[in-house]
This record gives sequence, C-alpha cells and structure tokens, in this order.
Amino acid sequence: MGIIGNSYLLNEHYPVHSGGTMNSAAVAEVAGCLPLIIPSDPRLVAVEELLDLCDGFLLTGGRPNVHPSEYGEEETPAHGAFDRGRDAITLPLIRACIDRGQPFLGICRGFQEVNVAMGGTLCPEIRDLPGRMNHRMPPEGTLEEQFALRHTVTFTDGGPFHRLMGAREVMTNTLHGQGIARPAPRVVIDGEAPDGTPEAIYIKDAPGFTLSVQWHPEWNAGSDPVSRPLFKAFGQAVADWAGRVTGRAARRSA
Repeated sequence: MGIIGNSYLLNEHYPVHSGGTMNSAAVAEVAGCLPLIIPSDPRLVAVEELLDLCDGFLLTGGRPNVHPSEYGEEETPAHGAFDRGRDAITLPLIRACIDRGQPFLGICRGFQEVNVAMGGTLCPEIRDLPGRMNHRMPPEGTLEEQFALRHTVTFTDGGPFHRLMGAREVMTNTLHGQGIARPAPRVVIDGEAPDGTPEAIYIKDAPGFTLSVQWHPEWNAGSDPVSRPLFKAFGQAVADWAGRVTGRAARRSA
C-alpha cells in the first residue's frame, strides 16, 4: 500500500520525505498490507507508475496545507505552509483512483485533498468561524495528550460509517486547523462534529473504497474501537482490489 509522504526540512536544513511510523504500523498491523512510503515529489514519481505499483493509498495528514490556488482562492497568511509537490501528486492520484475504483483512505490533510481534488474548497482556520470550536492539536503535552479523544462525531443514520462502526456516534481526536468549506459535488458528508464541522466523507457513486476522515485514526489503530474497523475495512478493500485486478495474494498487498 502506498503511503503518501510529506516533505520537510530536518533541523531546518536537510530535506526529508516521511510518512509517520503510526501510519506504517496501522497499514501493516491492522490493514494487513505492506507499507510503502511515497515521496511527495513529482520529479521522482509519476501518478501512472503509482497506480500500477500500489493496490491502494493512504493519504496521510501533514502540517503543510493544500495550496488555495488548487481551489481557486488567493494565498493568505492564514493558509499556512504548503507542499506543492504533494499537491501535484495526490490531487490527480485521487481522481484516478476514483475513476478506476482503486481504494484509498484519506486522513486529515488527505481528507481535505479528496474534497479539493473533486472540486470543493477549504476554510483556512475553522476556529475563526462563528460557533466553531478549536479543532487544532494542543500545542504542548505528551503524544497521549495531543491525540486524546476530544469530541464526538455523529454519522448519517444508515450511512457507510454508521454501518462500519455499528454506532451513530463515536469519540475521536482532533488535530486540524483547516476544514471543508464547500463540499465538492460528489463529496458526501457522512459525519460531523458537534459544531457542524465535516468529519467523515465518501465519494458518491464511486466504484471503490473512498472513505476519508478529518481526525487521525492511525493513533492506537489496533485497539481503538473507531480506528480498527476503519483500517480493517480499508485493508480488505485493498486486498480485494489486488486479487481482482492484479492476482496478488489476499493479504500483505502493497
């Protein structure tokens, strides 16, 4: 399974591509797939090659945001940092996966990328909107404190997330500043936070797995009652794609 990486400078000097160990662990230990980190640089990889190499894709979270020009808006200081290389890879990759029925799971930035790829827009700072809570990660504390469950998400009655979780309301963490402003025409909002912020989406009439979430399910993915079924279902979708299209083994799919 391809894990979309992020680009950043280590110690403010050395360029790095990374994917986060929690993402790799969730892919290997819960989804049952082989984790492959994809560098977010279109000079190094091509979307067509990725589609043939990997059976599914994890669109990870990341500090840089999707550039607002990708959804027709001007850049402002509120939009934060960007990763234009990742934009160039993930946005066409998402559209291609939807067309092919190739599975992906979007997380946080990945969730936002799905909306932008399909023609939606983003709000640069959710907490500045009237009536909204602060969804950002606590600036200090241990990982346990930063990834702690902080609010409920309520799913559409009978929708795919309700069916998958076996519950209409679950508790999740929250570590994001941006969020969906206008959903794309085919993006279905299937779960919301108490303040109305979209938290769970899928693509209408897509032939494959397109579930995406605004929270970070990679945290405690093996034991969390919300994260585990999500990654298990994603892994099964990847295995089904591999068996149907490539003839690979049902598990440890790339």
